[in-house]
Formats: sequence, structure tokens, C-alpha cells
Amino acid sequence: MSVNSIREDEVMRDVPKLQTLARLYRYLLRYKKSLAMVGGLLAVTLAITLITPLMIERAVDTYVASSDVAGLLRLAALALLLFVIFMLATRARMILMASVSNDVLLTIRSQLYSHIQTLSFHFFDSRPTGKILARVVGDVNSLKEVLSDSVTKLIPDLLTVIGVACIMLAKNWRLALAAFLTLPFLCLFMFLIQISAHKRWQIHRKKNSNLNAFIHENFSGIRIIQSFAAEPERESDFDVCSREHRDSFISAVRVADLFSALVEITWGAGSFLLYFIGIRVIGADRIGVGTFLAFSTYLGMFWSPIRNLSSFYNKIVTNISAAERIFDILDTPAEIVDLEGCGELPQIQGEVRFENVSFAYADEPEKMVLENVSFSVKPGETIALVGPTGAGKTTIVNLVGRFYDVTGGRICIDGYDTRRVTLRSLRSQMGVMTQDTFLFTGTVRENICYGKSGATEEEMIAAAKAVNAHDFIMEMENGYDTEISERSSQLSIGQRQLLAFARTMLSDPRILILDEATSSIDTHTELLVQAGIETMLKNRTAFIIAHRLSTIRNADRIFYVDGKHILEAGSHTELMAKRGAYYQLYESQFD
Repeated sequence: MSVNSIREDEVMRDVPKLQTLARLYRYLLRYKKSLAMVGGLLAVTLAITLITPLMIERAVDTYVASSDVAGLLRLAALALLLFVIFMLATRARMILMASVSNDVLLTIRSQLYSHIQTLSFHFFDSRPTGKILARVVGDVNSLKEVLSDSVTKLIPDLLTVIGVACIMLAKNWRLALAAFLTLPFLCLFMFLIQISAHKRWQIHRKKNSNLNAFIHENFSGIRIIQSFAAEPERESDFDVCSREHRDSFISAVRVADLFSALVEITWGAGSFLLYFIGIRVIGADRIGVGTFLAFSTYLGMFWSPIRNLSSFYNKIVTNISAAERIFDILDTPAEIVDLEGCGELPQIQGEVRFENVSFAYADEPEKMVLENVSFSVKPGETIALVGPTGAGKTTIVNLVGRFYDVTGGRICIDGYDTRRVTLRSLRSQMGVMTQDTFLFTGTVRENICYGKSGATEEEMIAAAKAVNAHDFIMEMENGYDTEISERSSQLSIGQRQLLAFARTMLSDPRILILDEATSSIDTHTELLVQAGIETMLKNRTAFIIAHRLSTIRNADRIFYVDGKHILEAGSHTELMAKRGAYYQLYESQFD
């Protein structure tokens, strides 16, 4: 199974940028009412913006020229009123659009989180957790300005440019064309720049993902790093990742900064052409002072939104790679899903049957992990799986819970094909315990009741007592209300596993899977929990994987797994009598 390492850049599908933008903007369409209100406010501010130069022209050519002080004061009062309306409308527009954009981000992040939860183990096994976190948190946050500015800046700036251009052409088309001469060159160079900038921002996003993955992995394994005094080596690796992240950012910014410089150059050239043509070609005496002032104002109003548009275009080029990474995850198909027409699995007894089951990972279909494996387990029977590392023991129990789909054959529980029933109805009747005990941040009570959210106090305590966890819980500062975390130092490894046993016990599963569940428990704790395990196994079908063979001697049957097959099957006594692979493993362990 191929794995993307923390230092390896992720590979993504190439998707047209316009397609990605269109998909992103479709989220805004869910807020039509709010967008209509924003549009109304935009119309008000745009109208005020466009008539301001005309008011200047009227003030100079009419009131100032005729020394009409009263008319000038009336115009000034009107201008002040319009300014207040403009400020209030702009503020309301920004607040409303900020609310919409945050709601869109919430929707995207929720969809992303929900979809990731449906993905198979293969998805999580093939990439560092930090790279997934980078997409859910950092990449989603990067879209905020793009979404907000799309309505609050893009639309008004576009309309302003169009409106100003129309007014300029109507008043004096020759002056207008003089001001517009440099615009085609600006568009051409911006298009060429964005090609290079987009590639560089994609690289930067990947380096950012690598850095996130490195930091997450190191802090998760900080105990190992400190125990081996490996801090200097990890700091050296961190410096390499940080430099790659910094260099990729500088490389992208250098190209992106060309946008603003290009606009300033073309703006200056356009202004020069306006005055040059106005004075030398058309003639200053043929253009009124008010008209020239109005044109000068309109020229600023024309190029200022173009500068804003280029800045927005730069933001799109910068952040569209984040949208591509988000949609790449959303488009990753869930390999394990409820098939069409599947039904609910009723309350089961616990019969499990493998019928010529074969399995290979999707990215290595030629490498079979299991091949034509068949066996049948009776309800309430305890099956132990032993064999060398990598033989397929964990794969067998993962297939029982349909965490992977079989490549060939089928698996039935109480006669129901596991692919023909809903995942929820299947997994809700199973309990899984692994050697990697995971506790959630919260109280002891919350962690135990995670197995059954509606459990009563009596049920919770009974589950804890069954696995001998109640006594040490009551010795804690706040008993069942004691706050713990994923890596809580107040709990020993054995105590953490006892809490996990209590959580599984409370869920009352019909099929129980113990994958090296007692490997980290010391001998004294193991004696305490064995009685609890015996209680858990009563009237339940159980699969136990253990390298410590003393823990599985009492299993009803033991399967020795190796070479893609079950080589031997029988009770401990029967397999010892055969003096085969299990006998040799047992003797070598105890010798």
C-alpha cells in the first residue's frame, strides 16, 4: 500500500480553474435573499460614486463660474447627505456579506468533515493526519476573502468600471479612448503572469501541507523524541521543511507582486495619454475646465477599481489552489458505502462465515493479502488468530466489520451478506478493541458512555466494574467526572486500556474484536482484566488477535494464519497435538 510521506508533495488531479471557481460560487447561491440585499446596497453606493464627478463638474462650470454661492451650498449639502448614505450602505453591505461568507465556510468545512468520516481506512493509512488537517482548517480559511470580495468588491468594481467607461465615452469619446489605450496590454500581461503564479501557489500549498504534517507527527510522538534525545535531529528536519515552506511562499509572492506593479505602470501611462492627447491633439481650448476635472476624476475612478480587480484576481490565483485541494478531497469517492437497495441488519446472534474470501488493497491489486479463505464461526464462539506479523490477521477482523471490502468471495453474518446491509446497522452490533487505546478529551464518564450515549449511571458503573476499572476510577480526584485527555499523564497505559474495555463493554456488542488489546497491560493489570474479558466474551462471538499465546489458550478455536491462508485450525490442545506451525510458535515463545 503506497503512502504519502510528510516530506513528499501530494499529487492532485488537474481541474480547470474556471470549473473550480464556478463550483465555489455555487455555494453563494444558497443565500439568494442576503445577496439580493447586498445587491441593493451596491446599487445605492455605485449610483453615488458615479454622480460625484458630475456634481464636481456642475459646481465648477455652473455655480463657481456664475458666482452662485447659494447653489454651491445646496450642492455641498446634497453631497454631504450622499456621503453619509454611502458610508452607512457600505458598512451594512460589508457586515451582511461577511455573515454570508462565514456561513459558506461553515458549510464547506462541515461537508468536508462529514465526507472525510465516510472514507475508508485506506484513505487515512495512505497519508499523514497533518495533511488532512491542513485542508480542513487552513485551506478552508483561505477562501474567506475570495468569497466575501466576490460580492463586496468584484461586482461593484466591475460595475464601476463599466459605468465610468460609458460616461467617459458619452462625454468625450476621444479622451476616453486615450485613457483606455493601455488596458489591452494590462489584460495580456496579467493573463501571462497568473499562469506562473498559480503553479507557484500550488507548490506553496503542498509545502504548507508538508509542514503541518511534520509538526502534527512530531508533537504526537514527542515522548519518543524526548526519550531518544532526538530533538536536534528533528529540529534539523523542521528547519528543512520550514525553509521549503518559506522559499515556496517567496517564489509565489515575487510573481504575484507583479500584478500591482503592472497596474500602476499602465495607470500612469493611461493618465499621460489622456493629458497628452487632450492638450496636444484635441486642444486644451476645446475642452472645458470642469470637463477636464471630471475626466481626471473619472480616470481615477476607472483605474482604481481596475487596481482592485487586479488585486482580487491575484487573490483568486493565490487561493484557488486551496479550493482545488478541498474539492479534491470532496471528490475522493468513499470506497465503503451503503449499496443501493441494502437493508438494516436485524439483531444478530453472531454467526460469521467467510466464503472463499480474497483481499488486496486497491492500489496494489496484484498483491493478494488473503486468498480463498473460508471458515465458519458459530454464535458465541471465541476465535483466536495467531501467526507471523503481516500474515493477514488484522485484515480478517477488519473485513468482518467491513472496514474494507473483499476483493473476491463474500462474508455473511447470520446469513446476511455484509455488503447488503447498512454500515451503521452492522458496526453498531460490533465492538473493537485495539492496542492503540484512544481516549477523547473530556471526563471519564464521557469516554465510557461514548459506547452508548444514552446509558444510565448504573449501566456505566456496571460496565466499569465488569472490567475491574471502577476501583481506580473512584480513587481519582473527581471519580467519573475527572477530566482526561488523549495523552493524559494521570493514567497509566493499563488504566487507559481498562477504560477502553469499559467503553466497549457498555456498548454490549454481539461480535467482539480484540486486536492485541492486552499487549500493553502489565502482568498484574492483565490478571485484573482477564476476568473482565471473560465476562465480555460470554454469549458473544469474539475474534482475538494476540502474540502473547498464554492469553488465548482457552479460545474455542485457534486459527494459524500465514501465506494468505489459514494453515491450521483447532483448539489449543488439538493444535499442540498436531505438532505443526502453531506448536512450533508456542514452543519457541515459551522457550
